Amino acid sequence: MKSDIEIALAADMKPIREIAGQLELTESDWEPYGHYKAKLSDKLLKRLSDRPNGKIILTTSINPTPAGEGKSTVTVGLGQALNHLNKKAIIALREPSLGPTMGIKGGAAGGGYSQVVPMDEINLHFTGDIHAITAANNALSAFIDNHIHQGNELNIDPRRVEWKRVLDINDRALRQVVVGLGGPARGVPREDGFKITVASEIMAILCLANDLEDLKERLAKVVIGYTYGKQPVTVKQLGVEGALTLLLKDAIKPNLVQTLENTPAIIHGGPFANIAHGCNSVIATKIAAKLGEYVVTESGFGADLGAEKFLDIKTRAGEFEPDAVVIVATIRALKMHGGVNKKELETENVAALEKGVENLKKHMETIEGFNLPFVVAVNRFPADTEAEVEFLMNWCEKQGAPAALADVFSKGGSGGLELAEEVVRLCEEKSGSLNYTYELKDSLDEKINKIAQNVYGADGVEFSSKAEKQLKQMDELGFSGLPVCMAKTQYSLSDDPTKLGRPGGFKISVKELHVSAGAGFVVVLTGDVMTMPGLPKKPAALKMDVTESGVIKGLF
Repeated sequence: MKSDIEIALAADMKPIREIAGQLELTESDWEPYGHYKAKLSDKLLKRLSDRPNGKIILTTSINPTPAGEGKSTVTVGLGQALNHLNKKAIIALREPSLGPTMGIKGGAAGGGYSQVVPMDEINLHFTGDIHAITAANNALSAFIDNHIHQGNELNIDPRRVEWKRVLDINDRALRQVVVGLGGPARGVPREDGFKITVASEIMAILCLANDLEDLKERLAKVVIGYTYGKQPVTVKQLGVEGALTLLLKDAIKPNLVQTLENTPAIIHGGPFANIAHGCNSVIATKIAAKLGEYVVTESGFGADLGAEKFLDIKTRAGEFEPDAVVIVATIRALKMHGGVNKKELETENVAALEKGVENLKKHMETIEGFNLPFVVAVNRFPADTEAEVEFLMNWCEKQGAPAALADVFSKGGSGGLELAEEVVRLCEEKSGSLNYTYELKDSLDEKINKIAQNVYGADGVEFSSKAEKQLKQMDELGFSGLPVCMAKTQYSLSDDPTKLGRPGGFKISVKELHVSAGAGFVVVLTGDVMTMPGLPKKPAALKMDVTESGVIKGLF
């Protein structure tokens, strides 16, 4: 089979004008960014406000493993399959970051014959949204240091500046730096650091804002640090929310592209899925719901991190809820959760699969707890044996859970028809409303405990002395009514990445808390989550090249 980039470069793409025409958009609703990309107007959602919403399908997965789950691939393939059933379907995805693209994780455009295109442009600079966020974030850093240098009217404590600079690439050397060296003319020396751009709070804000005015209001609330008296200092006090919004005026507009089968796709935003909510923008999802009968979107990582944040944070900000959930699982990954080494995944092992399905079981229980119908999508790989497939399908049946095989990687939309039919059935039969994990009126420690116990399966939570002090401080500063955003390893239901499957008898250890007041949540740190990743020994970039004629090679 051809590589992803070879398949993508051979795609028969339609001019973006034709994709806009499929959605019945007017000339004022979009503006072209080349032949195959467009920006949707930030006024479009308001124009469509009277239209009924289409069905929203959330794609999530089991805890990820190095074996791969293919969540984005299934999301794209399902959207294509729904169009095979003559449903007007739209896909809503996150934008890939250059860090994972050049590093080890890969892109976020799907794979095989279920990709969004132009894949090469989407995985590289796309329409410049992430660069705009980089510029806005670092402009704020410059404004902070300049304020301190010019007399520090707000009495900012340089030791308590929490706002970090960002860069959209993996660069471990920048995790901790010192700025302002070189004498009085070069500023006030202080410790600083860099995050990857998608970990910036501005990215989270962009993806939770409902319009440009909401974006500006959220930016104004950002806490950049604290005074010598330990009081929060905000962007509004610095008076630069207007300038930051100006830098983001085009980035807030969602991007329209297409899949290999010319299904419309809206790709917009991509917050770091550990310390933020890890979903595409509220604006993009809501526009897609107004334009299509069915919207297929995704959350980051497994249901414990991704779906929980989508449902407890994003749906509250956007005031909508999904009609059905797809839980993606692979036999390969379930065998890893059952104790199989990655090198032995090609060998049939039903016994390991029987152990590994306990991880899937917990995620099914989590979605049931939200009162949402779901289907298990078994993303099939060539090495899956008939005995393994039969076991997993029979196991799902015994659990009373609908399941469907998906072969969208090698067959595109036609490989997801069974899954699409099940999704349509679930959407039509949905009853009842979304149950949140916690109420906003709950205290922060109650919210954290409810997530730990109900979503992770933990026995409880242990707070460090620093976290206990911060809980009290958050309450005193008026932040206790915000949702919580858990920063935890994606590899395990626990906060220990080595505990695969469905661990039991553990507690979640909370180290510290951090308020993202502009995004509208409190980040709860439970482990060593790197906000500036490093490159692996052999980065994916080593295989990348471009020929004299401009043909890209080695991009997946």
